[in-house]
Amino acid sequence: MQIQLIFDRTTVLNKSIKIFINRILGPVVFIWLTWSIYQQIIRQPDLKRSLQYISEALYGPQAWKFWMIIVLMIINWLAEARKWQVLMLPLQRISLGHSFKAILAGVAFALNTPNRIGEYGGRMLYVEEGKRLRSVSLTIVGSISQLIVTLVMGVAGLLIIKAPPAVVSIYENVGKGWVILLQASVTGACIACIVSYFRLGWLLKCCKKMKLPEKWFRHMQVAADLNVTILLRVLYLSFGRYLVFVCQYILMLQLMHVDISIWQAFWLITVLYLILALIPTVALLELGVRGKAGIMLFEVFSANTVGIYAASTGIWLVNLIVPALAGSMLAAGLKIFNTKK
Repeated sequence: MQIQLIFDRTTVLNKSIKIFINRILGPVVFIWLTWSIYQQIIRQPDLKRSLQYISEALYGPQAWKFWMIIVLMIINWLAEARKWQVLMLPLQRISLGHSFKAILAGVAFALNTPNRIGEYGGRMLYVEEGKRLRSVSLTIVGSISQLIVTLVMGVAGLLIIKAPPAVVSIYENVGKGWVILLQASVTGACIACIVSYFRLGWLLKCCKKMKLPEKWFRHMQVAADLNVTILLRVLYLSFGRYLVFVCQYILMLQLMHVDISIWQAFWLITVLYLILALIPTVALLELGVRGKAGIMLFEVFSANTVGIYAASTGIWLVNLIVPALAGSMLAAGLKIFNTKK
C-alpha cells in the first residue's frame, strides 16, 4: 500500500514537471530563438545596403519574380516535409502538416548550431516519446540524400562551366595538381555517400566493430531497415528541392540585375552550393560565406558586385530566416511531453 502511494505521488510529480515544461519551455525557446536571430541579422556585414537594394527591386516591373521566389520557398519546405514524412513511415505515421511544423522547428533550432545539427533536435520534438532518438537517424538519411544531389550536381558544374572564377583562383594560388586532387576528393566523397546511402545496413555492421554503446545501434537500426523504394523516393524529392534552390537563385540574380545567362547561372550555382556544403559553418554566419563565394564565382560574368551580394542576402533571408521565425513561433505552443499518461 505504501509502495503504491509512493508510486502515485511520483507519477503525479512527473506529470506536473512535464506540464510545467510544456507551458514554460516553449515560450522561452521562442524568445531565445527570436532574439538570437535578430542579433545575428543586425551583425551581418553590408546587410543594410543589401536590404535597401532588395527593397528597391520589389517595386519594379519584375517584382513578380520576388513573389515567385516566396512561392518556391513554400514548395521547397513542403517537399522537405514530404521527404521527412516518407522517411518516418517505418517509425511513425504523421500528416504532412505535422511534418511541415517539424521541419520549420528544425530550421529554427539549426540556425545557432554548426552545420545545422540543431535541426535534428527541432524535428525530434515533434516525434512521439520513445521514438525520438530513432528519428534522428532518419533525419540523417534525409540529409545524406540532399548531400548526394549537391555533390553530384556540383561536380557536374565544375566539369561543365569552363574556367569558373573559383577554379581559376585555385589554379593561380595552389596549382593545377591541387585542383585535380580537390575534384577527385569530391568525386570520391560523392561515390562514398551514394554507396553508404543504399547500403545503410552494411554501414551499420561496419560501425558495430567500433566500441560504441549498443543502444546507439538500436536507435540506428530503423534507418538501416529502410527499403530501396523509400530511399529512391527521398532521393527524388531531394533532387526536386535542389532544382527549386537553383530556380530561386536564378530569379533573385535577375531581380538584382546581375546580367548572366540562365545556363551559366545554373551551373555556377551548383558550384556555389558545392562550396557551401564543403565549408563547415553556422547557418546564421553563413551569409558572409555565401556572399564571398557568390562574388568569387559570379564577378567574372557580371560587374554588379552589390547585386551579387544582395542576391545572396535575399536567398538567405527567404530560405532560412523567414522559415526560422515561423518555426520559433510554432515552438511557443509546442508540447514537449505527453501529459495524458
